[in-house]
Amino acid sequence: MRVGLLGAGRLGRYHARMLAEDPRVRELMVGDVDVERAAAVAGEVGGRAGMVGEVVSGGLDAVVIAASSTVHAKLVGACLDAGLPIFCEKPLAPGLEETVEIVGRVEAEGAVLQLGFQRRFDAGYIEAKRLIDGGDLGTLYTVRMAGHDPEPPHEGYIPQSGGIFRDLHIHDFDILRWLTGSEVEQVYAQGSVRKFEVFAKYGDVDTSAAMIRMADGVLVVMTGGRHDPLGYDIRMEIFGSGDSISIGLDDRTPLRSVEPGVKPLAGPAYPNFLERFEDAYRAELAHFLDLARGEAENPCTARDALEALRIAMAADRSLAEGRPVAMKEIG
Repeated sequence: MRVGLLGAGRLGRYHARMLAEDPRVRELMVGDVDVERAAAVAGEVGGRAGMVGEVVSGGLDAVVIAASSTVHAKLVGACLDAGLPIFCEKPLAPGLEETVEIVGRVEAEGAVLQLGFQRRFDAGYIEAKRLIDGGDLGTLYTVRMAGHDPEPPHEGYIPQSGGIFRDLHIHDFDILRWLTGSEVEQVYAQGSVRKFEVFAKYGDVDTSAAMIRMADGVLVVMTGGRHDPLGYDIRMEIFGSGDSISIGLDDRTPLRSVEPGVKPLAGPAYPNFLERFEDAYRAELAHFLDLARGEAENPCTARDALEALRIAMAADRSLAEGRPVAMKEIG
């Protein structure tokens, strides 16, 4: 396969390595607005580099979009025009109107577009999905979710991130729908700036919490933050009438018990999301290549991106207005 990679930043370099390691990729073409950066990444993996337009029109079999979030919609449109199977990191587009437009076009044209919600390919989440679907947990009662970045992003990223619910928690919203098989009915969100005042400058928060009610009655408590001095921490606990399970609790979870006699975790803690989800990212891209070849079903569609965005928008509105927001209020 001849595969294009659009975006040669940190995540683009990460994806370039994984794509180059896949035996099905005969040639990798890297495109970026910074041609020198594209050339550097291409050189590291034995690929070729060029301007974005050159890559899209270069006779590809598939394309992976890992560029800045603000240009995803434009790049997706160009790749749809070229008739290419597309893998796109989140978000599909920054706003609801653009996202709805893309989803409508993808579905009308029967185009191939897989979204980058990598937790669906993580071993722990896959096992939890198997147990839930198989009935091992019985009736689901409650879910607890926690997500903490090790360090806040640089200031330049904050105004284009979309806020903590569209950026940090968008993966939580997606995996919640996927695991439970239910849709969100209502969101009540809160947030505050506890340490990093730069977030307030852009109307954002560094600490978040939400109470979510699913359509089938399952209750969800979600918390998050932009700083964890111990490392990257993503966890989920699911309680049911038949069993209770956790995801993300292992020897590298940056959490220590102060109970007497409890041994400290082996460590070292996960330093970032790339290391925590490395196997999931690799499996996700491998599945996309199968999808592009017509050998697999789409595990994460454009509509999944839309639904996760709608939940994030409900959280944003709830935070702004200080009240629970029903999903039917979000277009």
